[in-house]
Amino acid sequence: MPEVKVRAVDGGEAGSVTLDSHLFEAEVHEAVMHQALVRQLANARQGTASTKNRTEVRGGGRKPYRQKGTGHARQGSSRAPHYTGGGVVFGPRPRSYEKEMPRKQRRLALRSALTVKAQEEHVLVVESLDFEVPRTRDFAALLDGAGAVGSVLVALENHNLGAERSARNIPGVKVILTRNLNVRDVLDHDWLLLTRAGVEQLGEVLK
Repeated sequence: MPEVKVRAVDGGEAGSVTLDSHLFEAEVHEAVMHQALVRQLANARQGTASTKNRTEVRGGGRKPYRQKGTGHARQGSSRAPHYTGGGVVFGPRPRSYEKEMPRKQRRLALRSALTVKAQEEHVLVVESLDFEVPRTRDFAALLDGAGAVGSVLVALENHNLGAERSARNIPGVKVILTRNLNVRDVLDHDWLLLTRAGVEQLGEVLK
């Protein structure tokens, strides 16, 4: 089982914690991770794009010009698709992009993503993130002291107003709840920051 040093809020060491091998030493299934990522991106789409076809465009009821004698091809409406302002052929219509995926596969994809972060040694654990007063400078110093260069995903075991306010102004830092961890956020960020309680909670959620 991988062992990670635990840091205190002030930057010092606070012992170590053993990460669950079921979550952080799992077999990496790239195909399942890809499927989960595509599903998450698709489900985030609103699907409200819409266009009008030639029956819905206003106007065009009168024949543009007479049938014969003009030297031009016959036309029945100025709202045909090849006219400017005409209807759109095969344009987007409101629809649902939702994709289904079994829960076991979703959890397998998340375990694979967590394992990738552990293999990269980009998993940080802190004792807690209880800030007496929200202070962005202190949170940034904690990340700098841990060597977290780049984007950081902070997973909290519960809502923590002090930590959330301290982190929200730092570019590249996103705060979510541990139970809401997902493949997209884990893969999109360079580092994963957990609390000691969050590590235990994660083991219970992804049994």
